[in-house]
Amino acid sequence: MASQAENHQPTVLVVEDEVIIALDLSETVRDMGFRVEGPYATRDHAMIAIDQEMPDFAILDVMTADGEVFPLADVLTEAGVPIIFHSGHFTEREIAQRYPDAQAAEKPCPPSKLMAMMGKARKLAH
Repeated sequence: MASQAENHQPTVLVVEDEVIIALDLSETVRDMGFRVEGPYATRDHAMIAIDQEMPDFAILDVMTADGEVFPLADVLTEAGVPIIFHSGHFTEREIAQRYPDAQAAEKPCPPSKLMAMMGKARKLAH
């Protein structure tokens, strides 16, 4: 009999304010067998969501409909949630300076790269 941990479907918080990209990201997350929380266009709505349930990891656009996502990223980092930044506004180097443990992909990002990053984030999730 499989343990509950083996049956756990990881939850991925998706924060992206561009509708087409948000839908595409959500589909990629589901295709990998994860449960999508979101997508949220604002960091404030995502903050409400993580108050209800902390995700296993998160994919965050840097610029959301209500400003930079960094306050949300700070809360997730403090909680030990792995983050993948997916942005056209900041470089991977800039993200690494602020969040050394996070992964970053500049838009447009090939789905294969994003899928590899999600695999790594799943291994880091507790």
